[in-house]
Amino acid sequence: MSFFDLSATTLRGEPQPFSAYAGKAVLVVNVASECGYTPQYEGLERLQEAYADRGLVVMGFPCNQFGAQEPGTSDEIERFCSVKFGVTFPLFAKVEVKGPGQSPIYAFLAEGREVPQWNFHKYLVDREGRVIASFPSSVEPGGPELKAALEAALA
Repeated sequence: MSFFDLSATTLRGEPQPFSAYAGKAVLVVNVASECGYTPQYEGLERLQEAYADRGLVVMGFPCNQFGAQEPGTSDEIERFCSVKFGVTFPLFAKVEVKGPGQSPIYAFLAEGREVPQWNFHKYLVDREGRVIASFPSSVEPGGPELKAALEAALA
């Protein structure tokens, strides 16, 4: 199975097959609007802008499992991300990233890897749909560790 075999619902309630992103590298992030890591939205948007032409897509998955830090509705989340951080990358409906309600997307991403322990955990998926790296929340989007992995995935 490949990441590109999966699908999700966008914040606007529309189905989105990930096959639309086949052949691209994908950075999947569980996001939240009221978290100490929320300023990472800015860095994620910078990555999207800097690497989109080379084949990167950042995907944001709001999650309310950690400290109830994403209480908003889909409309509120979309408005917050757009106004506060100018987010242009795809955002999806809220998901659970761990536990009995874990979304199939996160079950795939975390297989053989650590499940997110907090908001803004990052998984890097290569152009073939394989998870090739995982980064905890503390790794900044512009950090050297993440950038090196992105460069390798996009080479």
